[in-house]
Amino acid sequence: MPKTREQKSVVMERLTKAFKGAKAVTFADYKGLTVPQVDALRGKAREAGVEYIVAKKTLLTRAAKDAGYDLDAKTMPGMLGAAFSADDEVASAKILGDASKGTSLTLVGGIFEGAFVPKEKVDALSKLPGKHDLLGMLVGTLNGLPAALVRALNAIREQKEEPKTEDAAPAEAAPAPAETPAEAPAPEQPAA
Repeated sequence: MPKTREQKSVVMERLTKAFKGAKAVTFADYKGLTVPQVDALRGKAREAGVEYIVAKKTLLTRAAKDAGYDLDAKTMPGMLGAAFSADDEVASAKILGDASKGTSLTLVGGIFEGAFVPKEKVDALSKLPGKHDLLGMLVGTLNGLPAALVRALNAIREQKEEPKTEDAAPAEAAPAPAETPAEAPAPEQPAA
């Protein structure tokens, strides 16, 4: 059933707002997805702060132009869904890339740093770690540096202390056992 002019204007407004607020946009052909798969995709997108919108190519093209992007969605194959990422540049590609592994969803392109990028670049971006993963790696690295410094300084301190203990007078030696005559074992008696 075709959408009314009012419904289209609501979708256009939502798309234009999403394009203007996004750091990155990823487009995918969602043809063949089941309703549960789309619901799971939308849930994962929501958790990652990504907005997933399905719209006609003409509406996507007009909304992108209104937001200042030179995009012709009609050149992209299939039925398009767009994932808009406002915080993390890689999140939209990562969400759709992960969804494409077990479903019929296929990545077709995206907008990164204000320019349209082809499918190959979107595929490569979808395999990068996300912002939170990268921050975790950075924290681990930064945390490891002070720990390594402490271990190195401790090893130097221990190395400097070792000669001092060897040069100093020997510590109290354990007293030698007093010499006591050893008890001689009783001679064995021959058996009768």
